[in-house]
Amino acid sequence: MTFYNKFVEVKDLPFHDMFQAVTPLDVERVLGKERLTEQDYFVLLSPAAENYLEQMAQKAHKLTVQHFGKTMQLYLPLYLSDHCVNICKYCSFSLDNDFPRRRLTMEEIDRESKVIADMGIKHIILLSGESKLHSSIDYLKESLKVLKKYFSSIAIEIQPLDQDEYGELFKHGIDGLTVYQEVYNEVIYRDIHVKGPKKDFRYRLDTPERGAKAGMRSLNIGALLGMDDWRKESYITGLHASYLQNKFLETEVGVSFPRMRPHAGSFQPKVNVTDKNLVQALLAIRLFLPRSGINISTRETPEFREALLPLGVTKMSAASSTVVGGYSEPDVTQSQFEISDDRSVEEIKNLLKSKGYQPVLKDWELV
Repeated sequence: MTFYNKFVEVKDLPFHDMFQAVTPLDVERVLGKERLTEQDYFVLLSPAAENYLEQMAQKAHKLTVQHFGKTMQLYLPLYLSDHCVNICKYCSFSLDNDFPRRRLTMEEIDRESKVIADMGIKHIILLSGESKLHSSIDYLKESLKVLKKYFSSIAIEIQPLDQDEYGELFKHGIDGLTVYQEVYNEVIYRDIHVKGPKKDFRYRLDTPERGAKAGMRSLNIGALLGMDDWRKESYITGLHASYLQNKFLETEVGVSFPRMRPHAGSFQPKVNVTDKNLVQALLAIRLFLPRSGINISTRETPEFREALLPLGVTKMSAASSTVVGGYSEPDVTQSQFEISDDRSVEEIKNLLKSKGYQPVLKDWELV
């Protein structure tokens, strides 16, 4: 049994009609409860709940402070390679996009690490295009010898791996795994993933479970909003996170709701996900899963990220680069997607302090 079995139960439900059937009384009933069911979570994602965002926000803020305090963990992404074997309609790293590909050498990784470490950051996530040749287990293990000198927590967001491969990386210092399903609609998934191993919907869907079984301390999942109805995508993301929390009790489970950003190529989002929509998605999942971390990336504007601070967010990136070698060579231009918030780590720290939050640069130690 994996989450795919749960997914099969809900994937063909008449979501539009079900969301439209939710009434204001349903929303008020849910907001009066302490612990929410899957059905309650569904209610909070409905159009009827849009008129209750202020009440949801107050409750979400209280729950977040209760479980996390007024803290915000800061991290940075480090791109190791932009080589990719997949053709995906929405990604700049897609194999059919013609640009000079690059993989960092150990010397370049050391240089990038020094720049990041000098900002005070101790938590990083390693990213790459999906290529087992260029982001091999051996290459990652060699990279870790360099990275462990600088960072206390190292996560990965690379091509999905088998459980034994995750176990090997865990033994060498990787403690977290991020994998976005991109979209929880199998038909759309097959359409936007044109060629390559990423076409395997179920293998990707089961990836977080393989990572957890291999010992990963933290998991982060999410859907790339804009591919399909955001209410449905948010709902299934929440079900997925809840399933992982209940199955792997010692594993921290977090969620992200990245929205489509400009990239190399002509693909356009199917759905326009507004700021209000994203706020509702964040509030609903905070009320449903009060112990889950919620991450908001530099895809969002500075003003919007500030507005989201008291609404349940617990983790955010700062001074991010989505370019291979982009920290030590800022003039490199080929990025995976455009960022909207380019403020420095120091600026983000000062902002958080001005809002009464404690920036957390380290909360874990590699051993």
